[in-house]
Amino acid sequence: MSTIAERTATAHLPQLHEARNPGKALDMDWVRAARANRSAIERRCATLPGRRSVKKEYQAAWLARAISCIDLTTLAGDDTPGRVARLCAKARQPVRPDLLEALGLEGLTVGAVCVYHDMIAPAVAALRGSGIPVAAVSTGFPAGLSPFPLRVAEIEESVRAGAQEIDIVISRRLVLTGDWQGLYDEMRSFRAACGEAHIKAILATGELGTLQNVARASLVCMMAGADFIKTSTGKESVNATLPVSLVMVRAIREYHQRSGYRVGYKPAGGISKAKDALVYLSLIKEELGDRWLRPDLFRFGASSLLGDIERQLEHHVTGAYSASWRHAMA
Repeated sequence: MSTIAERTATAHLPQLHEARNPGKALDMDWVRAARANRSAIERRCATLPGRRSVKKEYQAAWLARAISCIDLTTLAGDDTPGRVARLCAKARQPVRPDLLEALGLEGLTVGAVCVYHDMIAPAVAALRGSGIPVAAVSTGFPAGLSPFPLRVAEIEESVRAGAQEIDIVISRRLVLTGDWQGLYDEMRSFRAACGEAHIKAILATGELGTLQNVARASLVCMMAGADFIKTSTGKESVNATLPVSLVMVRAIREYHQRSGYRVGYKPAGGISKAKDALVYLSLIKEELGDRWLRPDLFRFGASSLLGDIERQLEHHVTGAYSASWRHAMA
């Protein structure tokens, strides 16, 4: 099984330190030129599940990589410090030790733990010494309709509480009304409030109307200094989809080509099966390349996804599927 550890680049890869995207002046010519051909995008996405099929130890390696890129998330109204502590224990040990030993992947962890502001302190305490960052949702998540000064203050409070990553929600009305300057200014303010904490801009793509709006909003947020762009809050009726993802990763590719800075990508909401994770990883590999297949540039916003991946890894090791309750989240 040692070949899996060699092929996966998860816990055993050296840490890379990517220069943060500083942003740039708003380029309206570039924004207006952004287009999205829905029929061509959907044809491209339809080919993905069948084009790259990975089996056996290669599949196990890709699934281990997916685990290292998960933002293990709990965003429930009944969250408690105890629940968050248990989730953090799962983040530190996402797969049963006997399976990791058989796979040669000891030391594998998730990419981050994502919580509401009130749960930052227990998450930071539970993850101390692990190297796993705490991400906090902010700016009136999920609707983003609280007063602007409160949204900025919420970011600052979460950073003070120990969050190393901030997932902000943009004002969708700015996209729907074509107020790109307003979106740019909002994002610049959010980025400034984050300080050294990395900022993930949630576009809530299911509420933006068109793929063209998704493309333009992606570019504006990157110009304003986003470290990541993210599809969804997970609370919309439509969350991450392959067509939306293709539009966003191609915006990321174009931004890198023009600016020289790499921006991360995070699909979130509705990704719960290991086979779906493999399709998203294939999309990233084909459109952006291997450098984006690391947790500093790619994350899944998920929770139940981890349980299904763990079942698939157990099948790889033992040849049998176990019940899902054997792979509890906490």
